[in-house]
Amino acid sequence: MTLADWIGLAFFAATALAIGSFVGALVLRLPAGATLWGRSRCPGCGAALAPRDLVPVLSWLWLRGRCRRCGVALGAFYPAVELASLGLAVWAWSVTEGGMLWASCALAWTLLALALIDLEHFLLPDLLTLPLAAGGLAVAWLLQPELLIDDVAGAAIGYALFAAVAWAYRRWHGREGLGAGDAKLLAALGAWVGASGLPSVVLLASLLALAAALAARWFRMGGKLHGALHDRVPFGPALAAAGWIVWLYGPLPFG
Repeated sequence: MTLADWIGLAFFAATALAIGSFVGALVLRLPAGATLWGRSRCPGCGAALAPRDLVPVLSWLWLRGRCRRCGVALGAFYPAVELASLGLAVWAWSVTEGGMLWASCALAWTLLALALIDLEHFLLPDLLTLPLAAGGLAVAWLLQPELLIDDVAGAAIGYALFAAVAWAYRRWHGREGLGAGDAKLLAALGAWVGASGLPSVVLLASLLALAAALAARWFRMGGKLHGALHDRVPFGPALAAAGWIVWLYGPLPFG
């Protein structure tokens, strides 16, 4: 690799870590209705963090995960999200290139934020799902115009499919099964993977959600599985993971 290649790689990694820091702030602030652009503050003393305290990962390591002023433990959430952002970017870099690389990174970082928010709050905000759908169609229009019709169909079918399932479940059981956010997220993923990729996304997401529910019950019940699964499970993380895999590697070979 040339010097220019190393410089480009360093810029790519730094950008991914910086975006990861923003994703962490987004995950914490958006569900709480807080401003997304305010200064980061210590949860202990409330002091505004200086720029030297906000260097992704490095500041946390240098300060040993504590506030410079009051010494309160800051937790590992931010560096974990920053490293996850970098890991997803490297994953995208291993599969795509050029404009598709940056499009893939944008998809990955948005899905990361949505998955983390849904895990904690059972919420998939319109502020993320709707631009994600628009972004998928824009990427198709600019980079893959031959797939635009398939992607438009994917967005429409994705929303209609889950909206219909949610309506049927509510009619049959008298309570919510799938939220509107799940339908909007599937529509957004349909805008990226197209109608042809939707069956794979739904199948993979269902398997991942079932595996997560069974694993959670296994650990909670001390290694035993019995009875029906009535626990509420966020479907957003499974959808995000499935959509990401299908986006990078294409639909499953159903035969």
